[in-house]
Amino acid sequence: MSALSFLLSLIAALSLATSDALTKRFFSDRPAYEMGLIRLAYTLPWLIGASFFISPARTDAVFWACVLAGLPLEVLAFLCYMKALKVSPLSLSVPFLAFTPGFILVTGWFLLGETVRMGGLAGILMIIAGSYCLNISSFKLGALQPVLAIFREPGSRLMLLVSFIYAFTATLGKLAVLHSSPSYFGIVYYLILTALMLAGLAFTGKRPDRILRTRNPGMALVLGGMVAVTIFSHMLAISLTQAAYMIALKRTSLLFGVLYGAWWFREEKIGERMTGATLMVTGALLIGLTG
Repeated sequence: MSALSFLLSLIAALSLATSDALTKRFFSDRPAYEMGLIRLAYTLPWLIGASFFISPARTDAVFWACVLAGLPLEVLAFLCYMKALKVSPLSLSVPFLAFTPGFILVTGWFLLGETVRMGGLAGILMIIAGSYCLNISSFKLGALQPVLAIFREPGSRLMLLVSFIYAFTATLGKLAVLHSSPSYFGIVYYLILTALMLAGLAFTGKRPDRILRTRNPGMALVLGGMVAVTIFSHMLAISLTQAAYMIALKRTSLLFGVLYGAWWFREEKIGERMTGATLMVTGALLIGLTG
């Protein structure tokens, strides 16, 4: 991995964690659907502006099949993501994104017969151990309590579902990029995702202009800018190095998320949650680099 791709991957991780923190801090008083819509809609100006500097890519039927198959899953994952940010502490929700590389290994073994190497298996075990450590203080009530605490916390449950869905959308996205370009796919995919979310308002009877009107328009634009930085740094990094390395390094966003939880939201038990998140990130790195 080059120094540039390493730096871009870290920028993607930090901007993703910042986007999550801004969403929770300024817009979690809204329903999850409206939180997500604000996050996407205020990213549009940045994406549209960037589109003038990006050449259209040649696409084919495979590209559009991946987009059409991935978008329904992406909408479900996105809504669960927003709900998790709304209802649970950052330090107990975002670390569960570390399960995505593990789920990808399992689905690859189950669906494609791919071999799981020892590094990948060790990574899965470290992610599981880290998730146990997130609630290790409840161990005194019983050895299973740290596990049961995961399923009692709604944000943890939702992020586990998000991680599982991302195991499939990541594969579809990779195939779509191979049949277009990273930049073109990123912009088109997010534009269509935003359009779908806006179209969904027809079933709620709410007007888009009322939902997108916010007391913090400046902060909404900052949030959109952070999401755009995540998209473009991700795309540039993944075009410069192997996807597995880039995704694994991007998972350091979990550590930034826990730190935001401590600094901005004064969340409790940060020590044990940081320990758990560190183990989970280490497991994701093992899977990315050796699995």
